[in-house]
Amino acid sequence: MDDVSQFLRPAGGGIHTVSTGRAAREALQKLLYGAADEREVHERWRAAVAGVRNARVAVFGIPSDCGAGLVRGAAFGPEAVRAALLRGCPDFPQRAARAGVVDVGDLFVVPQLLTDDMLSEDQRRRTRSALYGPAAAGNADLPVAPLTVAERVLDLLLAEAPGLRIFMLGGDHSVAWPVVAALARHAPDPWAIVHADAHTDLLPERLGIRICFATWAYHANQLLGRGGRLVQIGVRASSRPKEHWESTLGVKQIWADEVRAKGETVIDDVIAHLQRIGVRSVYLSNDIDATDGPSAPSTGAPEPDGLTPAFVRALIRRVGAAFPLLGADVVEVAPPIGSPEDARLTADVAASYMRESLAVLADAPELAP
Repeated sequence: MDDVSQFLRPAGGGIHTVSTGRAAREALQKLLYGAADEREVHERWRAAVAGVRNARVAVFGIPSDCGAGLVRGAAFGPEAVRAALLRGCPDFPQRAARAGVVDVGDLFVVPQLLTDDMLSEDQRRRTRSALYGPAAAGNADLPVAPLTVAERVLDLLLAEAPGLRIFMLGGDHSVAWPVVAALARHAPDPWAIVHADAHTDLLPERLGIRICFATWAYHANQLLGRGGRLVQIGVRASSRPKEHWESTLGVKQIWADEVRAKGETVIDDVIAHLQRIGVRSVYLSNDIDATDGPSAPSTGAPEPDGLTPAFVRALIRRVGAAFPLLGADVVEVAPPIGSPEDARLTADVAASYMRESLAVLADAPELAP
């Protein structure tokens, strides 16, 4: 697992901090790893990475918001959600360990970068030198940009532990792309994505950028082969009507107003649709802005009239009961946006989604909120 650990840092350590924020990060790491000091944090983290071979679920943070479009800040989501998790359940790391859940930490992120194909070879050489040491500058096999590195890490994890399930903490929604891309190479077909979001994220590109917060779902839908295997729930901010997306891209959508009108019966509709088209497993991608804005205000594009936290938890629980989950995520939690109380509220809601997801992924009801 040395190949994996060279790309990662202990949980909360994916953002390069020299001074500002360092004390808070170290305090969180000591709690997460039950460690007395930084040396012990690293020892226990490396043991966690090695333990992936026998784990049921790997938690993985990608603190990158270079793929955001309106307001940055989601890079701080993984740290905030883990902190909220510990506030609500101080012994959660011990519960998770008993259930076969390991936190392999955070991708170490260069915050100005997105994907390697956007970079010159000169930039890649300089960044390889900074990340891996001067001797690695000429090693073209080493990725440097967050989405490209994340895809490499996930390929390594899934190759090392076939059947491992992934829970990913973002980051803006572009970070779902490397998970989906890796699953497309490792997961048995046919599988589907259930995508909770206020927005469709279905642009082929945005201002010439192929993968970002507004395009990842388009490319994921292409990977799946269309055919209704991308199901979007909670949409309410779109330049085009539902009929446009469904007729041109073959997605299945349930907009937020339909959820408000029909309640949890729409989850029955989702499950029936996926069963009808022969889906065997599901990845669940959960943008926090699918949740009603007042319930989760600290995000880049909050929207009113969204899904209730209770509905989102029911969606996770019931879809996970109907299909094996390959993985799940919570993305777009952006603590710097809004007041401290906004940030705390949003992180607490996201932590409840994380717990619900891990309970399903690990088949461990004791992890649920």
